[in-house]
Amino acid sequence: MDCAEILHLLASRPNPHSVAGMARYGIVAKKVYGGWPTPALKKLAREIGRHHTLAQELWASEIYEARILATLIDDAAKVTKRQMNQWVKDFDSWAICDGACINLFRYTPFAHQKCVDWSGRPQEFVKMAAFALMAGLAVADRAADDEAFLRFLPLIKSAAMDERNMVKKGVNWALRQIGKRSVPLNRAALDAAYQIHRVDSRAARWIASDARRELESSAVQERLRMRITIKSLKKGQNLKAKVERKNKLR
Repeated sequence: MDCAEILHLLASRPNPHSVAGMARYGIVAKKVYGGWPTPALKKLAREIGRHHTLAQELWASEIYEARILATLIDDAAKVTKRQMNQWVKDFDSWAICDGACINLFRYTPFAHQKCVDWSGRPQEFVKMAAFALMAGLAVADRAADDEAFLRFLPLIKSAAMDERNMVKKGVNWALRQIGKRSVPLNRAALDAAYQIHRVDSRAARWIASDARRELESSAVQERLRMRITIKSLKKGQNLKAKVERKNKLR
């Protein structure tokens, strides 16, 4: 299917009731059809496959469903810094922001740098994108070391006084996801949360309290302990295999 065919397909399921419900949750755009829930868009994306040029055409339509679909079919290896900067300026809801960051941007080689660049921007959704991207990287970037995420904590602390709802939620999300990545990051994130809580700001106190509640929970602490145990077992197994290989060579 080309862009015109896809847009025609998306328009074939108008659902005004769903559109109104989406608007109540802050999902707005110049054009929303409402008949395409996320699972349906993901299914359509799988049928289309990766297509960088088509993703640009869909994004340019300014239609909510088309833009979500664009984030699902674009090829992260072909995304440029310029594209990321252009798209982030178009963000008009938390759903588009999260969709672009989680479906696409976090898999680009520029993701870590964009967290830094956008965290200081004044626009609400651009700034939110910085922290949504941090949260996404904390989950998806398994190759990054703890130091890469420790560098984000000063940015989180600096933005914690921003009272705007979308920024506040993004900052909180980033802090929680970083704190669930490893034991050292959990300690560092909790330390940051305690510092944030001392700031004279309602946003900061909410961010800190909510993050502490989750990061100190028995469920999170148990998962982190299990990761240490699994890592130790794997290390022991690898060492045993290495010794056995050496003995065979003798």
